Amino acid sequence: MSLRTAFATLYHAVQLAKMYPTSSREKVMRDYIALHHSKGLRPEEYYEFEFDKRSEAFRRDFLGLDEQRYYLELLNPLKYLSLARNKYVAHKMLENTGIRTSELYGYYQPEARYSENTECAGNLAGVLHILKDKAVQCCVIKTTESSHGDNVWVIKSIDYQENDAVLTRFDGQQLALSSVLGDEALIFESVVRQTAQLAAFNPSSVNTVRFMTALYPDGSAKVVATFMKIGRAGRCVDNAGGGGNVDVCVEVDTGEIRHAIQFDGWRNVKDIDSHPDSGAQLNGVLLENWESVKAEVTRFQQAFPYCKVAGWDIALTDEGPVVIEINDFWDRTGQFFIRKGWRNEIRECYLAWKKTGKDYSVGAQRLPLDDPKMAARFR
Repeated sequence: MSLRTAFATLYHAVQLAKMYPTSSREKVMRDYIALHHSKGLRPEEYYEFEFDKRSEAFRRDFLGLDEQRYYLELLNPLKYLSLARNKYVAHKMLENTGIRTSELYGYYQPEARYSENTECAGNLAGVLHILKDKAVQCCVIKTTESSHGDNVWVIKSIDYQENDAVLTRFDGQQLALSSVLGDEALIFESVVRQTAQLAAFNPSSVNTVRFMTALYPDGSAKVVATFMKIGRAGRCVDNAGGGGNVDVCVEVDTGEIRHAIQFDGWRNVKDIDSHPDSGAQLNGVLLENWESVKAEVTRFQQAFPYCKVAGWDIALTDEGPVVIEINDFWDRTGQFFIRKGWRNEIRECYLAWKKTGKDYSVGAQRLPLDDPKMAARFR
């Protein structure tokens, strides 16, 4: 270790220790330095995940950001990044691999110009044409590159006018379509109707189950972990960072809800048994049709090999699981919700793919006939 690295580690340890009572500062510093050296733990991870209170099993099996990046460089290579992160591209990939998702009404891309297209538009007239032609009366509008529940509008009604439209949001706010179309690309998609069971938890948001899945070189896939994010009353998103702050562990084997919490920010978490707004029971509830849902999501992972470990935000509907979003670089918060780490599972998948010797890095590729040895066979 260089002197500079040692100094930086000590500096971070001191800054971290200042957040704790004087009596425990030396212990925290020593503990953090040891964890940083053994598994690359960051100071904010130590603080946010309350490592000073965690079991040895959690501390050992936690997957931190730096180690995650190392594994994902191989498992979810940069060249496939847009397939998951751009919502329009992801929609098209899902549609063409038989993975159930919401209906895509239209795509607004202000930097492009389209004359006539049933799905893409570059201006107000084009978007109006698409929505009117498909008789869209309600929809969800999203920016194509956002995450964590940001920039998602649920439109409950549309009043079409000759050269514009009035959109009424879920909260009753009205705005002109022309005011929505700006410099950001947008997608317009159908509203997903969740099952009555999930709507009972909180009806104003689509309460999604996060499935962490892993794909292996032999084509098999498995579910690594599952947890659910549930919105609060009157809010249309379920994400802890975007308005929803009720989170639960879902047991992978049984679909049973456990460890429900009210998440009001790091180190401000309260254990709960039922939803704080609706009063609906959470802990102990079994999610309906769990085995069939799990089997379908496993198939989704097999059909999407570009991300070999993925975080799927899944809405449970009467027709089956529907993909709301694919996460190729997921956050670590789910380990807090399920109260155990997933380092071993992600590392196991990484080692399996590493053993194949395949190189998934960004670089020049060539068709077989560009290989002189291959081309010689056809002369």
